[in-house]
Amino acid sequence: MNLCQGILIVTLAVLNTAHASDAGERKTIEVYPENPAYWTYGGKPILLIGGSDDDNLFQHPQLRQQLDTLKRIGGNYIRNTMSSRNDMGWEVHAYKKLPDGKYDLNQWNPDYWNRFETMLKWTHERDIFVQIEVWATFDYYREHWAAHPFNPKNNINYSAQQSGLPTEVNSHPTRTENNFFWSVPKERNQQIVLQYQQKFVDKMLSYSLRYGHVLYCMDNETSVTPEWGYYWSDYIKTKAEAAGVRVHTTEMWDRWDLSDRQHNPSFDHPEIYSFLDVSQNNHKTGQEHWDNAQKQRIRIASKLRPLNNVKIYGADSGSFGTDRDGQERFWRNIFGGMASARFHRPKSGLGLNSTAQANIKSMRMLTDKMDIFHCQPHNDLLSDRQDNEAFCIACPSREYAVYFPNGGAVRLNLEAPRQVTLRWLDIMQCKWKDPIVCPESSSISLQCPGQGYWAVLIQ
Repeated sequence: MNLCQGILIVTLAVLNTAHASDAGERKTIEVYPENPAYWTYGGKPILLIGGSDDDNLFQHPQLRQQLDTLKRIGGNYIRNTMSSRNDMGWEVHAYKKLPDGKYDLNQWNPDYWNRFETMLKWTHERDIFVQIEVWATFDYYREHWAAHPFNPKNNINYSAQQSGLPTEVNSHPTRTENNFFWSVPKERNQQIVLQYQQKFVDKMLSYSLRYGHVLYCMDNETSVTPEWGYYWSDYIKTKAEAAGVRVHTTEMWDRWDLSDRQHNPSFDHPEIYSFLDVSQNNHKTGQEHWDNAQKQRIRIASKLRPLNNVKIYGADSGSFGTDRDGQERFWRNIFGGMASARFHRPKSGLGLNSTAQANIKSMRMLTDKMDIFHCQPHNDLLSDRQDNEAFCIACPSREYAVYFPNGGAVRLNLEAPRQVTLRWLDIMQCKWKDPIVCPESSSISLQCPGQGYWAVLIQ
């Protein structure tokens, strides 16, 4: 261990101890031992649902308003890329910019890190959980790479020849033509680059490891070698362990088909990644969206882990589905036993607009009235059902919930004669209808009160 590493470990341990003493006993997000498909916080199971209008929310000038709105409607989950690409005009880089326009990778920009620390503090105060993406893939390609401090032409710390990094990368990230992502020892072992990458991650962890409400995803839609993500997952977990805390990591791959072998390094290695992000499945629509996710739940059944959806695509304004697609994907994910669901930012998602807010609020209204953490997806209990007509999650003999994307009628098998009470939820109005007591029967007909988005709770 070198001197800098030793100082970092001691500093993190001190910061973590100080934070725990200020806030009482430290609470951390952990996998729920009774049902590893879900998370717990402070020992209590939690369902993560949310939305926001930006990916790197710590840079958003209306951060407080976004968090307050999310909290008010029952949301508790955001995505936070460590991105600094200048899309909206308010973003800043992590490094000090010198008078000649170049960056010094040995000097920080306090504004960037103050914003990050503020986001962590405010989300912690509101019990809003943060899924960090450490390396925002698209920052390192095309026009964003041209302006990035890590680009050799933009810093005083190394040249293109010394680093082996390109000064131009005009291709899409799926081409993997920026060897910035090949610096780790089991690939090109570009130590002059790796030391600055480590320094960036160390700085991030000096803030984030103080808090227990943070999850770590290595990349966004990556197509690079698995060794890159393996390295950073181990690096982050090792730093956390040295600081006396435990964290959870994952990787997000690019391919939309979750059965593609590109996803194997995550699905097949629970010893490396303690949860999975399956956001790319949210490019799928209708029944296929449900079926693909359920295949993966079966795949990992022997070593069940939370399946997170930090990005749900679908908005009339974008290219990845409609408003309806976004809303349906949100509900199918939760009814499909997923641990989280968050609307992607505009234009590709609904963000935190009024439609997203209604869905988040109604989802919380429903799940607060049931023990979803001991339920399982149970479309097998539905009959007279068309593809994509209705979706069921249930703890048979105790309670059932059924989601209807656009009205309809199905029959629910109760497996034994029993009397039940139905409560219909008008999702877009966030309103319950009066309860209905059904006479004892082994099955019941569920007829939506009308067209549109409905859920029904049967207990």
